[in-house]
Amino acid sequence: MVSGQVVNLCNGNTTVSSIWAADDSKSPGDIFQQLQKDHKRDRTCNATKYRQPASQDAQEAARKCGNWGPTSPSALFLQAFADSLNCLEADPSAGVVSPPLMGSHGTMPLTVIAPLADIVRHCSNLIARAEKEVFFITCAWSPSIAQRFIRSALLELSQRSVARGRRVVVNLMYDTVGPSSLTGTHHAVKPDTYAGKGVQLPGPDEIPGVQLTVASLHCLPLGTLHAKFCVVDRKIAAIMSNNMQDNDNLEMMTRVEGPIVDSILDTALITWSGKLKSAPGFGSSLSSPASGIGTANSHVDLTTSNKIADRATNVDGATQAQLPEHTPEDPHFDSTLEEEMLRIQHSYSRKPKESCLQAINRQLNVPVKKPIEATGPEVDDGHEMTPYITTSTDHSVPMAMVSRPPYAWFGSKNEYVPQNEAWLSLVRNAKRDIFIQTPDLNAAPLLEELLAALKRGVQVTYYVCFGYNDLGEMIPGQGGTNDQVSTSLFSSLGHDAPERALLHVHNYVGKDQNRPIHHSFKARSCHIKLLIADGCVGVQGSGNQDTQSWFHSQEVNVMVDSEQICAKWREGIERNQNTGQFGRVANDGLWRDSTGNVAPGYMGNPGKVEGLVKGIVGMAMKMEGLGGF
Repeated sequence: MVSGQVVNLCNGNTTVSSIWAADDSKSPGDIFQQLQKDHKRDRTCNATKYRQPASQDAQEAARKCGNWGPTSPSALFLQAFADSLNCLEADPSAGVVSPPLMGSHGTMPLTVIAPLADIVRHCSNLIARAEKEVFFITCAWSPSIAQRFIRSALLELSQRSVARGRRVVVNLMYDTVGPSSLTGTHHAVKPDTYAGKGVQLPGPDEIPGVQLTVASLHCLPLGTLHAKFCVVDRKIAAIMSNNMQDNDNLEMMTRVEGPIVDSILDTALITWSGKLKSAPGFGSSLSSPASGIGTANSHVDLTTSNKIADRATNVDGATQAQLPEHTPEDPHFDSTLEEEMLRIQHSYSRKPKESCLQAINRQLNVPVKKPIEATGPEVDDGHEMTPYITTSTDHSVPMAMVSRPPYAWFGSKNEYVPQNEAWLSLVRNAKRDIFIQTPDLNAAPLLEELLAALKRGVQVTYYVCFGYNDLGEMIPGQGGTNDQVSTSLFSSLGHDAPERALLHVHNYVGKDQNRPIHHSFKARSCHIKLLIADGCVGVQGSGNQDTQSWFHSQEVNVMVDSEQICAKWREGIERNQNTGQFGRVANDGLWRDSTGNVAPGYMGNPGKVEGLVKGIVGMAMKMEGLGGF
């Protein structure tokens, strides 16, 4: 069960964010270290030394370690939380959050399952509506439509702030590797750099109403800042899968409100580490809405939101003209979430002489340099792609931060972290089914538990991206490509094993397609990171199911205990892609067409030497921003 030491840590009355809010002359990094000075920190411990079987005692101890709000957490959630908490025994900093804030509750008024630009559209609205403070933390950053959205939002925010007579504080951080990385992990980015051609944020003279501070983080060689999230006015947070660059990815974002935002703010401060000023107007305490029901402009009535897609696809031309698309070059910021949802749905609606399938094809081709034709079946009315999905609940639900810190060194020693233990616990204790969507799936500890789940009679379904970062995953020690892993899984089960019927492996298929397209073609890829166990507990965030995310990168994920939200996630996953219908691999683990041929781009199963050579090329591409992450 959870140790007394960890229970005491979680029931303490001080956190990084509470101390910093009272005295921002102290850096969050120094505060975090001071809070943990009396505790050991073993980042390379043997995980088996601490792991324990599921038990009611462990679940009851975990119940005492969180602020769960009006709903009692489920046994499955509590066990996963207990297993995550146990990591704090070895390293109290493993969760990248102050222990009293690791378990909390909140609401989730919005989930986005859509191309990258549609996620950043919502972020741009959040930033433009900010009144006091924004934290925006991401991994890869490059000039792109995503970057232009943030630039446009900062310009709009500055105009509004000047009109109000009060500046807004914006803290932005991304991962980058350069000569400065040799001298430390965290670095301030100067205005002439962030306003230059490589980053293209507004300079100080362009945004007099915004106090913008930019920083970078990378722990050489492998400790990537892979987290992607933002916090606005300490009331709203968004947990994202996407980077800030142009690509063809389908992505996922959740917007959360309520006390869980305090936890995400705490994570932002710990990630930032260095000194920074608190925004004026907050006083000496945190300010998220205690009820957890959400902010006034976020509440979307469930009945109303379910009709938004129908309203958007059944309007006349005059109404369409009144809802032009929100773009960086022609911004149309909305004041409420419902307005945003209606506007984005209009962009996916049919234009004159256009079918629903053609409308979807048009939207999915926007970021593609070489647009492709639709090959999928026509989409019936009522089954349109709905990028913005309401996941509102009428009460706050249990949530927990299950993240991991960056770890720079080679090998798989830094395994015992809350992110990994939450995933493993949910797979280990699922009784009915497991669903995963991830770009890559090759982490050895997860594969072992998936096989064990199959042998318990649990259905395992996972969606991956065909060919995603194949070159990098071929390097010995990286776990292998998605095709290598799936063929290995099926062969390990045996030809007549009953578990084969329970294993459903699919390659991502775009909503407008009838077959997977290899990632190398840059036409239809998927970058979603989601795990759902027994349809009631889910983990969403930045963490992939690959070796890099499991053992090295900093990740930020939220675990949610809600059958209603998980059902909406699954519905959105199926509605906004054709993976379930057309992407299932054959009995040998490879996707094949009706004639038995593998899809174009398949790279085979190279040996160690060939894999190493190809992998070095792949890693070079990745470092240049051309590959994965």
